[in-house]
Amino acid sequence: MDTMSPTITTSQIKGVSIGHAEDKKAATGVTAVLFDAPATASISILGGAPGGRDTALLETDMTVETVDALLLSGGSAFGLDAAGGAQAALASMGRGFPVGAMRVPIVPQAILFDLLNGGDKAWGEKPPFWDLGREAIRRAAREFALGSVGAGLGATTATLKGGFGAASSAHPRGFVVQAFVAVNAIGSATVGESANFWSAPYEQGREFGGLGMPATLPADALALRTKGHASEPATTIGAIVTNAALTKPQARRLAIMAQDGVARAIRPAHAPMDGDTIFAAATGEIPLGNPAYDLTLIGMMAGDCVARAIAIGIYEATALPFPGALPSWRDRFGSH
Repeated sequence: MDTMSPTITTSQIKGVSIGHAEDKKAATGVTAVLFDAPATASISILGGAPGGRDTALLETDMTVETVDALLLSGGSAFGLDAAGGAQAALASMGRGFPVGAMRVPIVPQAILFDLLNGGDKAWGEKPPFWDLGREAIRRAAREFALGSVGAGLGATTATLKGGFGAASSAHPRGFVVQAFVAVNAIGSATVGESANFWSAPYEQGREFGGLGMPATLPADALALRTKGHASEPATTIGAIVTNAALTKPQARRLAIMAQDGVARAIRPAHAPMDGDTIFAAATGEIPLGNPAYDLTLIGMMAGDCVARAIAIGIYEATALPFPGALPSWRDRFGSH
């Protein structure tokens, strides 16, 4: 872990840890969400250009219901190798879905496009992602860094450096929700040319500057701002994790509701060249009382957490050290 980066703890949800691994020369990386015990999981994919591995098994009519880990990765399609390294690390721990005498670790993965960010991608016949996936699992811990780390290292948005963000929320009923997001959107997370985040109504304290919304919207606030004239692949990928006991169909609904946070935080969202993908996982600690009401509550919390995590990921990011790199939020707007 980079000790200069801010940290956050996952202790709100038992049995969940986060691991980052990076190749700083290539300006790319991998983040693992690791579960101590298999977690019920599903997925929502709303972007028009997604990339992933073992995502189909998360559909509600598929047999496998739980996962050992979830993986977020840079590298576009090259990054899909990361799941192999993660599986190897998990297999060495004795983890996986039992098939006879064998165990097969279940590690669904989503990727983002960071191939044009200035990093050295001349990796020849062996891209670094298998090794990064293994290391992300091995480094998983209760505390982890935010900003330009892991899958967020090479991430960018239309106007600012992107990054990895996380946010959590707890309800008096005992339900806890936490979002982990790598922000590499085709759109913008700030209001026009201002420092204010679209996520401002959901901010807790001053976790991304405490600026709120502008007193009046700038004249250009609703203008289209995109990366690469909206033709360059991008994406916001993440996972929403809860301590609730959910079925696989309920986890699917949670993932769908969590996508609302992407739309609240980024303009535009779910575009043709975005790959916006959100996993949802449940550790099963707290049973639902009134299933319809409780799932609605948890889903609302999830959307809010995703919106906050997106702003936090950008707020905590640092610019890449390459000519022409996009500025970080602090580079452009100073400290708040």
